[in-house]
Amino acid sequence: MTVEATTPSGETMQLSMGPHHPATHGVLRIVVESDGEIVQNCTPDHGYLHRSIEKIGECVEWPMFVPYTDRVDYVCAMNANLAYCLAVERLLATDPATTVVVPRRAEVIRVLVAELNRISSHLIAVGAMAMDVGAYTPFLHGIAQRELVNDIFEKLCGQRLTYNYVTIGGVAFDLHHGAGDEIARFLDQFEREMVRFNRLLTTNAIFRDRCAGVAAVTRDEAIEWGLVGPNLRGSGVDFDLRRDVPYGVYGELGVRVPVGQCFAGRRGRQGDCYDRYVVRLLEINESVRLCREALKLLPPKAEKETDPIGGWQADVTKQLKKPPKGSVHCRTEAPRGEMGYFLVSDGTKTPWRVRVRTGSFSASGIFHKVMRGTFLADVVAIIGSFDVVVPEIDR
Repeated sequence: MTVEATTPSGETMQLSMGPHHPATHGVLRIVVESDGEIVQNCTPDHGYLHRSIEKIGECVEWPMFVPYTDRVDYVCAMNANLAYCLAVERLLATDPATTVVVPRRAEVIRVLVAELNRISSHLIAVGAMAMDVGAYTPFLHGIAQRELVNDIFEKLCGQRLTYNYVTIGGVAFDLHHGAGDEIARFLDQFEREMVRFNRLLTTNAIFRDRCAGVAAVTRDEAIEWGLVGPNLRGSGVDFDLRRDVPYGVYGELGVRVPVGQCFAGRRGRQGDCYDRYVVRLLEINESVRLCREALKLLPPKAEKETDPIGGWQADVTKQLKKPPKGSVHCRTEAPRGEMGYFLVSDGTKTPWRVRVRTGSFSASGIFHKVMRGTFLADVVAIIGSFDVVVPEIDR
């Protein structure tokens, strides 16, 4: 609930949430000014995780930057790899002599791992949000399912967090033996587990009422503030890059886009914390469907890794030594919304400029507006509903 922030005495209290507060997501600091229990102002204070990743991108060769993209958002590193590699491939495509043809099998594998990573990322988001407002058990259920995704990724590339798997021109390794059946079994049991999860949390009256009507963002406000991804769709904006500006094989999958519609009923408002939560759950269900569809599109493995159909890695050695000059901007739909790379090439083997645009950065910008007038106890629920990951802000 939002209430008027009044200060009869003209005095406010300043509270520092983070960077070590247990309810902040990572090393995030938020300076809150309150009049008793009412938030008067909220100022995000960033910079505690700044590692100059963009500048590093200008100091290493094109393929050597891929491991650094894992650190832009370590909760969905597959999607972060994919965003950068697509941008480089689009840059190479500006000159017919350097155009890269990604093997069909690699394109399908990319979508498969991106959607599995979207599932594990959203599980962290909804589980952490529940824990922020006092429900600890759902977080453990989410973590248990995320570990099963990590088991698949570990067999695939040897890593469980920062994968360095998607490469310029394809993927680093083909699917391991029996991966298709393993993924299918995971999806089947995961759907059953999500029924239990929804029974435990989503339909829980205490949790629903705790989030209903809190920090509602209207459709126009979401657009004006540059919100993206589930935070944008939670406010009723029907837009998803996978469907509206498709890349890879997404154009063949018929992506369905859930939007917020006041899921909490008469106690809620469109675009509130509960809508953002439910949209992520619906996106999890859609990712399950997309994974199944991707498995159907997967071509048989070829003997040669550079085979245009059944291969998994194009030969890009010559193209990356002398790429075309120019600039390119490539957008992808990561779990936290639009992740876009702006690359500038001067024709050498290292980028001249690397710039990343992420969803958490735009989400943190609206904090001071949506938190003004709310109860102090709602601050942690609001942060959790926007699913902010600090490395996406401090780059």
